[in-house]
Amino acid sequence: MAYNLLKGKRGIITGALDENSIAWKVALRAHEEGATFVLTNAPIAMRMGEINKLAESTNSKIIPADATNVEEIEKLYVEAMAHLGGKIDFVLHSIGMSVNIRKNIPYTELNYDYVNKGFDVSALSFHKMLAVAHKLDALNEWASVVALTYIGAQRVYPFYTDMADFKATLESIARTFGYHYGNHKKVRINTISQSPTKTIAGNGIKGFGEFYDFAQMQSPLGNASALDCANYTISLFSDLTKMVTMQNLFHDGGYSMTGVSQEQLSKMNG
Repeated sequence: MAYNLLKGKRGIITGALDENSIAWKVALRAHEEGATFVLTNAPIAMRMGEINKLAESTNSKIIPADATNVEEIEKLYVEAMAHLGGKIDFVLHSIGMSVNIRKNIPYTELNYDYVNKGFDVSALSFHKMLAVAHKLDALNEWASVVALTYIGAQRVYPFYTDMADFKATLESIARTFGYHYGNHKKVRINTISQSPTKTIAGNGIKGFGEFYDFAQMQSPLGNASALDCANYTISLFSDLTKMVTMQNLFHDGGYSMTGVSQEQLSKMNG
């Protein structure tokens, strides 16, 4: 059901790869709620995904951009504003990558060249997107920027290795830039700490299936789906949450507040 929550709003959505990705669901819901937006991803990621199908179904333009490249981000904002007919009201940062995880390199033996690449893609890209928007005055007053994160930024999950460091930095950027951009133009910046979700990124983590089932048992409401996360994101893009900023918002069915569930204890007792 649509409520026209984003009617008249213009946006940029990064990171949509296929119909399982959270960014894909956000795009569909933003379209349903009356928004117009452009889709963007790195050229190599676009070749892996099905973004053209999403663009067609949402009547959206695709503007390829490497989010680690400041010049390409500048081009993205300029072209997006020209295409959409004005400044931007919302931005979704849904970008993350760890070569160390892909190559099953343990946290105690990290390849630091891979770490630097991961920081640039997963965290510094967020700062770059915000800094370019700030410099170009590309965001309207009360615009909303949301980045996707995970509780591994606060707690140890051995399989999450250096992504935990990247996400911790991402959340810090949201707080600090949220302060500066809030003072400057009432722009609000938040992160959503999502449940383990069956996406390309999630399924690429060793042991993800077992942990997904563990989190499902721990969460009183169960794991939040990609569509649930999209709905939450839409609420943060809307004017209904205009005083929410600099927050890391857990969207995990209660997982983050549950020490242990009765179901987990019962299973251990056999």
